[in-house]
Amino acid sequence: MRLYTINTGFFKLDGGAMFGVVPKSLWSRIHPADENNLCTWAMRCLLIEDGDRLILVDNGIGDKQDAKFMGHYYLHGDDSLDRSLAAHGFHRDDITDVLLTHLHFDHCGGSIIREGDRLLPAFKNAVYWSHERHWKWATAPNDRERASFLKENILPIQASGQLQFVGASPLSSSVHSNQPGAHVAAHLSQVSSTDSPSTALAAMEQAISAAPPRLEKIDNVIIPGLSVRLANGHTDAMMLPQIQYKDKTIVFMADLLPSVGHIPLPYVMAYDMFPLTTLTEKKSFWQEAAEGNYILFLEHDPVNECCMLQTTEKGIRAGEAFKLNIVVS
Repeated sequence: MRLYTINTGFFKLDGGAMFGVVPKSLWSRIHPADENNLCTWAMRCLLIEDGDRLILVDNGIGDKQDAKFMGHYYLHGDDSLDRSLAAHGFHRDDITDVLLTHLHFDHCGGSIIREGDRLLPAFKNAVYWSHERHWKWATAPNDRERASFLKENILPIQASGQLQFVGASPLSSSVHSNQPGAHVAAHLSQVSSTDSPSTALAAMEQAISAAPPRLEKIDNVIIPGLSVRLANGHTDAMMLPQIQYKDKTIVFMADLLPSVGHIPLPYVMAYDMFPLTTLTEKKSFWQEAAEGNYILFLEHDPVNECCMLQTTEKGIRAGEAFKLNIVVS
């Protein structure tokens, strides 16, 4: 197995939206914003070469949207999907599998290209992998998340006949009833408005401690040694590819951990559909990752490709940060 970083360029998003309830006076120390309160983020993908399989994890925003749409996100930088593939000796037609962590436009927009009036798969020889529950979520979106699920990125995949689903989880209209965030909400519902702040904080800590301890795992996806972990806070059934590489565990973090700056537990994006779920997912997975010395591959961090976690007196924090090629060379 060989692993390659695939850079597709940078874009900008509102800093407040990216850091949620955390005040700008705190997050701007680690991720400064421009005069419009916008911060730069990467769209970093991963290529897995294993025998005759060439698996691309996510593919960036693409280039088929109109100038008005692209103008909201200030795309910049010299990298593109095709240039990055070519730098490693590959072409998009070599890709055998495209594993989409989720169907937000900055993760799957490169899946489809526009040729005249036609929307066609960008990877004509590839199987596109999604999660069945997430597919249902994305193709019947709620009003809050609708702007992130663009039908021109999604529906042509199914129409092409190249779509397959990871795992066999049944479709459900009540998938969140068993999520860790539901446990937190249930505990917090017992807190009275007259309780002191210390009582409310204790209830939150008890709720998080009572949450399910691990993200669901689906083993041997596409190839042996490639698993996915399911996270449900950012969006329903987001897949985090987990790779056993020699004696190391490498996890593609997608939007559970956009950047090193999001490691502290309260640093949860306002984009997340279920922030309490994200909070508990982070708490449980951070502990697992720190104990297992996992290498975390960061999709959106503009500087750091990978990092590890360490336990400190202030909780779990960033450990060493490094390029992927240091690990796989």
